[in-house]
Amino acid sequence: MTDVYPPAKRSAVMRRVKGRDTTPELTVRRALTRLGARYRLHRKDLPGSPDIVMAGRRLALFVHGCFWHGHDCARGARIPKANRDYWVAKIARNVARDAKRRAELEAQGWWVETIWECELRDAAALEPRLRHLLASAGPRAGGASGGGQSG
Repeated sequence: MTDVYPPAKRSAVMRRVKGRDTTPELTVRRALTRLGARYRLHRKDLPGSPDIVMAGRRLALFVHGCFWHGHDCARGARIPKANRDYWVAKIARNVARDAKRRAELEAQGWWVETIWECELRDAAALEPRLRHLLASAGPRAGGASGGGQSG
């Protein structure tokens, strides 16, 4: 199947895909703010530049789009028909990079959590999950290890 857009239009569409301040990320940030959490954004000194960082809790949050990061939900399992080989390889690289960055952060003593775009559809479940994360992470001394695992 060929692309529905000519190459110049496809390039313009792809350039508009944001890597930060996405709608899912803003949704999580608003919920954290409502819960009174203090955080920093996109710390470049940490592996993978986590979307949300709570240094006092040693908690790093990634807010991932299901398609771009190969989640096992319906949206994440979709592969475009056009240029299929490219997309399979691209998403596999993203998944491998995410796993490497997660391992690097955990080796530095960070508790790393991933919040998937599809999880944000259930708004009623988001705040309790974040409240649980905040309570579980709690304030930590520098270098303390949190062992959180998620999706």
